[in-house]
Amino acid sequence: MAGILAWFWNERFWLPHNVTWADLQSTEEAAFPQAEDLYLAFPLAFCIFMIRLLFERFIAKPCALGLKVQANGPQKAQPNAILEKVFTAITKHPDEKRLEGLSKQLDWDVRSIQRWFRQRRNQEKPSTLTKFCESMWRFTFYLYIFTYGVRFLKKTPWLWNTRQCWNGYPYQPLMPDLHYYYIVELSFYWSLMFSQFIDIKRKDFGIMFTHHIVTVTLITFSYVTNLTRVGTLTLCLHDAADVVLEAAKMANYCKCQKLSDLLFLTFAIVFIVSRLGIYPLWILNTTLFELYEALGNFPALWVFNVLLVILQILHWFWSYLIIKAAYKAISKGKAGKWNPLHVAKDDRSDIESSSDEEETVPRSKTPHSTISTNGTSGANGTNGYLTGGTCSEEH
Repeated sequence: MAGILAWFWNERFWLPHNVTWADLQSTEEAAFPQAEDLYLAFPLAFCIFMIRLLFERFIAKPCALGLKVQANGPQKAQPNAILEKVFTAITKHPDEKRLEGLSKQLDWDVRSIQRWFRQRRNQEKPSTLTKFCESMWRFTFYLYIFTYGVRFLKKTPWLWNTRQCWNGYPYQPLMPDLHYYYIVELSFYWSLMFSQFIDIKRKDFGIMFTHHIVTVTLITFSYVTNLTRVGTLTLCLHDAADVVLEAAKMANYCKCQKLSDLLFLTFAIVFIVSRLGIYPLWILNTTLFELYEALGNFPALWVFNVLLVILQILHWFWSYLIIKAAYKAISKGKAGKWNPLHVAKDDRSDIESSSDEEETVPRSKTPHSTISTNGTSGANGTNGYLTGGTCSEEH
């Protein structure tokens, strides 16, 4: 084990030439980042998660109810033991062959069974109230940590001159405010990484999980190698857009459409400017070029830059989705109702659109029941699908 640890913490990988771990040991005169400091993030992540539960229960939920956010979840499927057994034990998305078999077994038509499975899948999705509470928690944390970061950074020389990030490196003492900023951010992202498995499931789950892994790795890596000055710039820059995004979601869940549209437009501008403009020209420029000029090359530097570039690739992907959504909305003449992440229907939450507003009584395949339950006549639609009564939240 000692041999493995010695190999892993090889100074020639982690540190510049002629620098050893002994040089970076904390003393009474100066404190430096120590790898064991990061263990504090795990109990703190648990504390943050518990604070979140209390916040959502006793602060966010009363606020949501006061703003008359819808508390009811999606419409529940009609109880049916056979279909429930198939749903829980076999598949949530039955193929055509299985649908036909269930149709014969239950004497229901195929569309009624398809509707039941849609409603049953949506039944597991969270209510608007739950989504509002989650967004309010994230908004509160992002606003706090972004404000803290700005107050801290405006007193530092490297905010105005990124070359100061490398002045005296790696013998840069660890300031208490910087240590607190780092540990809290790391703890929060650890809590997000684990709570993502119980939070609202979204279509970009894999992308977000990758983002959390890269973020935690970057924070950890930069702390161990004392690249904390540029790390604080990166953290603060990323928190800016997240504050506006969560505010836009809350406005949308409250059905404040004009405010939501304005906030989403602001979010799109802040996101694209900060992630596609400031980030590469400010952060990547100093880590790829200024750092190399000041210190030369060492292996950890390349790993650090690779992680930063991966983060930039994720920025490009999300910016593409935002611009694509905005273009589609404008081209269809809905410029006043565009929504870059589709949170009105919360497309990222994968709520399925269906004829849930239709009748929930299953239609028998026998002829006498088709007239009363098919819903094909009148202004309500064709073949049971609504043509005009779409959900009020849909853009």
